[in-house]
Amino acid sequence: MKRLVAGLALAALGSLVGLAGRALAQAPSTGSGQAYPTKPIRLIVGYPPGGGIDFAARTVQVPLQAALKQQVIVDYKPGAGGMLAAAELTRAAPDGYTLLLANTGPFAIAPYLQSKQPYDPVKQFTYIGQISQGSYIAVTRPEHPARDLKEWVAWAKANAGKVNYASGGAGTSTHLNGELMNQATGLDVTHVPYKGSAPAVQDLIGGQTQLLIDAGTVLLPQIKGGKLKALAVTGPKRDAQLPDVPTVRELGLGAMESVGFQGLVGPAGLPREVVDKLAAELAKVLAQPDVRGKFAGAGAEVHPLAPTEFAAFVKAENEKWARLVRERKLQLD
Repeated sequence: MKRLVAGLALAALGSLVGLAGRALAQAPSTGSGQAYPTKPIRLIVGYPPGGGIDFAARTVQVPLQAALKQQVIVDYKPGAGGMLAAAELTRAAPDGYTLLLANTGPFAIAPYLQSKQPYDPVKQFTYIGQISQGSYIAVTRPEHPARDLKEWVAWAKANAGKVNYASGGAGTSTHLNGELMNQATGLDVTHVPYKGSAPAVQDLIGGQTQLLIDAGTVLLPQIKGGKLKALAVTGPKRDAQLPDVPTVRELGLGAMESVGFQGLVGPAGLPREVVDKLAAELAKVLAQPDVRGKFAGAGAEVHPLAPTEFAAFVKAENEKWARLVRERKLQLD
C-alpha cells in the first residue's frame, strides 16, 4: 500500500513538473529563464513633449505598464524630424527593453529626403503593432476668406508668389502634405519649416503663414477654441470631431488623400515570443474604452494592426511617400 501511495505521489509530482516546464517554455523568456519583461522598458519618443506623438505615448504608457507589470519610461529624443530617435533604435539591443513610438515622418518619409539614407525603415525595425491612424486637417486663420480647401487653393493661385505653408519641420508629414498639395493642385506654395508643430501653429495664428496640414491631436484644440479654421480633412472619411468639414476627395482634391499612423516598434531581430507578448498586451490596451475615447477626442482613430499587417502597411506608405519625394525632386542635404 505504501509503495502504491508513493508511486501515485511521484506520478503527480512528475505531472506538475511537466506542466511547469511547458508553462515556462510558452512564456516569453529574457534568456535567463524568467518571463519577459523583468525590468523597466524604455519607450523612445522622437519629438518634444506636447505634440501628437507624445500624446499617443502618454495615452498608452500607463495601461501598458499595468498590463506588462513593469514600468514603461518615456524617453524624449527629439531632433531631425524624429530620425535621431529612429537611428538610435537601430543600435539598441533586440531584447524588448528599448522600444519606440513610431509615426509617418521618420518611418515613411524623412529617410528618402537624404542623399544617403540613414536607415531602412522597412528592414531595420521590428513592427509590433499599429496604435492609431488619423486624417490630417488643413487649417488657416479664421479671418481668411476661403471657406474650404478648394477655395483656399483658388485664392493661392490668385496670389501666386505671395503664399506659404507651415510645417513642423523639414521631412515631417506636415512638410510632405504641403508638397502633396502642390503636386495635386499645380501650386508652388513656399514651405516654411518650424522646429515642431507647436511653433508652426503659433505663427499661423499670428499671421506669419497661411496654411498648415497637421494631425488632429495638434489642431483640434485650436479649431474648437476658434483660433484656427478647418478647411478639409485628408482621410477617406469625415472626422467625427468635425462633421461639417469636407474631405479632400469631396472637394475634388482626392490626390491629396493621406493618413498618418502611429505604432510600436523595436529594433530588428526582436525574438518572436517578445513580439507576440507585446503585440497581445498592446491590443488589449487599445480595446479599452477609455483609451479609445482619448484618441477619438483628439481626432485620431484607434486602429490596431498585428505585427505582420502593420509591417505591410508601413511598407506601402514608404513606397507612396518615396515616390512623391522622387517626383518632386526633394532633398534636405
